[in-house]
Amino acid sequence: MKISCDEATKICDKSQYREASLWEKIKLNFHLFLCKKCGLYSKQNGILTKCYELHKDSESRKKHCLTEEDKKYLEQELKARI
Repeated sequence: MKISCDEATKICDKSQYREASLWEKIKLNFHLFLCKKCGLYSKQNGILTKCYELHKDSESRKKHCLTEEDKKYLEQELKARI
């Protein structure tokens, strides 16, 4: 049941994307109980994932629109070419 730190980090990554099996999660939790470095990796990985999710959500809510000045400029350019 003992796994290497390399395997633990792979399972940790899979677990965050909900791709790890129940057995892998059990092995990972046992390893994290014994290995403090991998526990820190798991914690930091979780923080990075949350930061990414927050940033992604905030970017998707932003409206990327032209300013009024840019709209007027484009309108003038279109009229000039017609």
